Amino acid sequence: MEYAYEAFLSMSPGIGAVKYQRVIQYFKSAENAWTASLADWGAAKCISSNEIVKFADFRKQLDTCSLISSWEKSKIRVCIPQDECYPDLLRNIFDPPPVLFYRGELSGASKYISIVGSRRTTPYGRNAATLFGEKLAQAGLNVVSGAARGIDTEAHKGALIHGKTTAVLGCGVDVAYPPENANLLAAIAENGAVVSEYAPGTKPVAGQFPARNRIIAGMSSAVLIVEASEKSGALITADFALNENRDVFAIPGSIFSDFSKGSNRLIQQGAKLIGCVKDILDEMGIDAEPIQNQVPDTVCSEDLQVVDSLAKDSYTTLDEVAAMTKLPLPQIQMSLLRLELSGLLIHSSAQGYLRSTKE
Repeated sequence: MEYAYEAFLSMSPGIGAVKYQRVIQYFKSAENAWTASLADWGAAKCISSNEIVKFADFRKQLDTCSLISSWEKSKIRVCIPQDECYPDLLRNIFDPPPVLFYRGELSGASKYISIVGSRRTTPYGRNAATLFGEKLAQAGLNVVSGAARGIDTEAHKGALIHGKTTAVLGCGVDVAYPPENANLLAAIAENGAVVSEYAPGTKPVAGQFPARNRIIAGMSSAVLIVEASEKSGALITADFALNENRDVFAIPGSIFSDFSKGSNRLIQQGAKLIGCVKDILDEMGIDAEPIQNQVPDTVCSEDLQVVDSLAKDSYTTLDEVAAMTKLPLPQIQMSLLRLELSGLLIHSSAQGYLRSTKE
C-alpha cells in the first residue's frame, strides 16, 4: 500500500502530529524513520527515550503485511498533505493531520462546508439540518460533519439525497460509531468519504473528538451551526473555524430552548445569522438558486390540506390535524399514510406528525 510507512509512523505511540513533522524533518522520509536504528532515533532527539522504547516495541510487534492486507480488503486508503486528494484548505491549518485514512473518494479541490450541532436535538433542529444538508449538496458543496447522533446524522442524510458528504470520525474509519449509523457510514463511503486521522481499528475515546473537530473546520470554507446548547461540542468546531479564519454561520433558535442557547450566543458574538439556504450561497459567492422539491403526483389536494396543518418545528397530533382541517378522520388517516410514504411527513407514534422539508 502506498504511504504504508507514513501510516505506521502516525500510528506509533507518542508520535502525534507535531512530533511527526519533527521526525520527518530529521529523517527526511517516513520510511527512513521507520527503518532507522534505535541509536539513530536517540541521536535525532525527536522524541523522549521512553517514547523511543515504546516505538521500538510497537515496531517489533506490528504485523505490517497482514495489516496492509486487511486495509486493502476493507477499501481503506491513506493520503498525506502532498497528495492531490488531500483537502486543499486542511493542509494549511496550524496542525494538519500528517496522515488521513479514508474510505470512499476524497477530493482536494472540492468546496466543503461543515454542518454541525448537538447530539440532543429538537424536531426543528433535525428538520433544519436535513434541509440545509440537502440543498447545500444540491448546490454542489460537499457537506462535512462528524456522523454523531443528532444534527450531524441529519445533515449527512440530507446531503445524500442529492450530493456528496464527508464524515470525519473520532475513531477508525472501519469502526461504526455510533453503532446505529453503520448503514449511514456505508452509504457515505459510496457517495463521498469517511475520514479519520486515527488508524483503522481505533476505538472512540472522548478525548479524540475535539481533535476531530479541527479537521471538520479545517477542511471547510465555512461552518454552519444548526442547533447547539451552551456546552455543545459544535462550539469547539466553531472556535477552530474562527482560529483558521473560516466563516461561521448559525441558525437561530427559540430563546426559550436550551438546545439553541449556544447557537444564539454565537450570533450575538458575530456569527452570520442564517434564515435560508440562499443566505449561505450568497455569502460564499455561489450563484445557485436552491431547487424546490416537486410534490409527488400521488398527493392530492386533501393531502396538501393535511400537510398545511403540520408544523416543521414541533409534532402535531391526529386530533389537532382533525380540528384544523375539519376533514373526516378516515380521510385524514389515509392522507397521513400517503404523505408519510411520499416522505412529506415524519411520523412518531408517541408524538404525532412532523412536516418534513421535502416539499
